Parts: sequence; C-alpha cells; structure tokens
Amino acid sequence: MPAPAPEVISLGCRLNIAESETIRTLVAGRDTVVVNSCAVTNAAVKATRSAIRRARRDRPYAELVVTGCAAQIDPQGFAAMPEVDRVIGNGEKLSRAAWDSLAPVVVGDIMQLRDTAPHLAASFTGHARAFVEVQNGCDHRCTFCAIPFGRGPSRSVPAGAVIDRIAALVDAGHGEIVLTGVDLTSYGHDLPGAPTLGHLVARILRHVPALARLRLSSLDSIEIDARLEALITGEARIMPHLHLSFQAGNDLILKRMKRRHSRAQAVATVARLKAARPDLAIGADLIAGFPTEDDAMFADTLALIDDADIVHGHIFPYSPRAGTPAARMPQVAPATIKARAERLRAAAARRRTAWLDGQVGTVQQVLLERPGTRGHAGNFAEVSLAPIGVAHGDGRASTGSALTDHGDFGGGSREDTAPPSPGRPEPVEGQASASAALSRPVTRNPGDIVAVRITAATDTQLLGTMI
Repeated sequence: MPAPAPEVISLGCRLNIAESETIRTLVAGRDTVVVNSCAVTNAAVKATRSAIRRARRDRPYAELVVTGCAAQIDPQGFAAMPEVDRVIGNGEKLSRAAWDSLAPVVVGDIMQLRDTAPHLAASFTGHARAFVEVQNGCDHRCTFCAIPFGRGPSRSVPAGAVIDRIAALVDAGHGEIVLTGVDLTSYGHDLPGAPTLGHLVARILRHVPALARLRLSSLDSIEIDARLEALITGEARIMPHLHLSFQAGNDLILKRMKRRHSRAQAVATVARLKAARPDLAIGADLIAGFPTEDDAMFADTLALIDDADIVHGHIFPYSPRAGTPAARMPQVAPATIKARAERLRAAAARRRTAWLDGQVGTVQQVLLERPGTRGHAGNFAEVSLAPIGVAHGDGRASTGSALTDHGDFGGGSREDTAPPSPGRPEPVEGQASASAALSRPVTRNPGDIVAVRITAATDTQLLGTMI
C-alpha cells in the first residue's frame, strides 16, 4: 500500500507559500507533514503550535517536521514539542541534504546566508496564481519586528533565474505571477550592478511577453523609485493593487518603530500613484497599540485609512516579540490595544464597503480560482460569479456568509478554498432540463482570466456575471 501523500501546511506570508511548493517536491513520496511556520506576531507563533497539534491528531503516524521563521527563531522550543519529529531552519528548508538528514534539529546561523532560492518551484498545483521568490531577508531593524532573525540578511535572486522560472510557470498555465520577498523593494542591492526592483520588473515584462498578469507583494513605500512607479502606473500587465507597509500614521510612532517614511510621505505616495492610475487599490498593514501610543497618536493612524484610501486594510494588534527594542518600551494596556484594533478594523471595513459599492457597473478581468465560480479581479477584490442564466441583482446584496479575504499578502495559504458564494440558488430536483441548465454553476477552469460585469456588492466581495 503506497504511503499517504506528504502535506505541507503554510502559515504567514506568500513567501512561505512559494517556498512550500519547493518543499513539497523535496518530500515527495514520504509519509510526512511539514508545518512551514510564521513568527510575525505572538499570535502567529500560537497558530503555528496549534497547527502542529492538529496535524499530529490528523496524521498520528506521519513524520512531522517544523520549519519556517518560528522554527528558525526558537528551534529548541519546537523540538521539545512531543508532536514534533524534526526541526529544519529557514536557511536549510530548500536543501535536499537537510531533508535527507536524520538529525532532529537542522538549523544554522541565518545571519551568515548570502544567497537565496537555490530551488524555485516548478509548479503550484491547485493554485490559480504562482508565487516567485525574488528576494529574502531584511537588513532593516524595525523595533517591533523579529523577522530578520528568522530570515537573515537581505539577498536577491539574479534576474535570469527569475525570468526562466516565470516563463516556465506561464508555460505551465499560470496566468498570474506574484513576486514575493521579505523586503521586496530592497531587491538587487547585493547583485552586480545593483539593479532595482523596477529593473527586474521591466525585464520580466520584456522577456516574458506571454505573462498576462504580474502582481507585486508587499512594498516599502519609501523605496518605490521612479522606474518602478512608472511601471506600476503605466503598465497594464501589472495589477492595479499595491500592498504598502505603512504600520502607523503618526510620525513619532513611526520614528519609534524605526520606519523610514513619514505620514506625509505615505499619503503623498498614494496620492501620486492614484493620480496616475485612478483604479489602483491600496492595501496596508497597520499596527494598533504600539508602545507609547496615546489617543492622539492613534487618531492619526485611524485617519490614515481615509487619507491614504486604504481599501485592503490588515490590522495587527501590537504584541511584544522577545528580543526586540519595542518589547522594552512602555507598553499600552492590552484592553486598549484590543479596542483600538477593533476601531481600525471597523474603519477599514467601512472604507472597503464603500469601495466595493463603487465597483458595481464596472467590468473586471477576473482570475478564476477553484472551483471556477469565484476569483479575484486585478484590484484584488474578491468576485463571485452568478450561475449560468442567473443574474445577481443590481447594487447592494445581502452579506450572507462572507468569504475570506485571501488578499493580503500576509495570511496563510488558503487560496482557492473559500466556501460557495452567498445567495447561489440550488437546483431543484425534478426541474425541466432547460431550467436545470439555467441554474447550473459557471464551470470555467480555474486559472482562466474572464471578463465579468459587476452587478452587486456585499460588505466583503463583488458579485457579477461573465460577459
């Protein structure tokens, strides 16, 4: 009897998703479960531990290996969990030698790494879009962030290797590619000639003409140079959706975070980009309750949602990460952090709802995801398709069961796994064949890019029909 198929569970960023596809090939044929962990917040570490325990319950006899940022930062802590068989570090997780080793802990000094992506995934089975790692690590030291200790110094993949991999993925049927990295806009400083991310994007578009859609993962707004800005605003194949690492909207808090932009620079960057490309949708990370944040400082961050037109808001309650400077600063009371996070989420949801309402009546190019009845528009709005012959009503629709926003370039690997869209009529047993045909679901293939007229919106998604 063949061994059960290996399972790779990805938590955290889209870089993890990209790396998980390579891991999947490295453990092919093994009765193995791999948890590719996240350490961006204490909640992410807690989620990793929960995933490990759940995986052990589901696969009691499989080898269980933990890798990723949380494993890199605290290898002995994860090795001590009774459910865990082995721990492999971020620097080793794409190496066949590490997976062939019998050592219980294979974790090296991540700060000594000087290259990245020794293996680039050849396919993304089950995903409509594919993720390509072009950069890893981070040389900055934001005071709240532990990720540099999990990912090491910034390092870039040479453009030729990136282009070859993207061309292969396009040939394999992926219509959309997402460029991923820990600090994506730092791309190239370590390569000969110090090319920028703008140089890389221009080369990709030039050398892979069959690529239909290119999407950029999270960007540091202060590092968007003139070349990259011109491509974002003028190249139709780059999706009109940016996720910007803002974190806060108050200048003193930004300084205490050791961010490199001011509030005014963040707002001006968005205004300039949207003036050149009005359909650009802005996403951003915002932290609630950073140490020393008072009510007036919080009000600046709350107002940034409107001032920077943030329609894909990702809100994180601050949690102190051991060893970071922010953990030693005067802390905000947990109840206050929770209340501020709720207010930020409410403001972000209000802004998103108004933006979704404004999409009604437009035609969007939608990348279909499983099962072929839903997908994402270029602006990363989630779109649910009406069954053949059934039109969604105009304007607002009842919320029903909200679909998960897979957007944000932060969050786990859940693409293509959302439940059916709300309001979809079920076939009635015994109907005439013509009526049954009218109510059957759309069955275009995942990965197809289709034109959809948007006829209605809920609080979380768009509804429409193919044209």
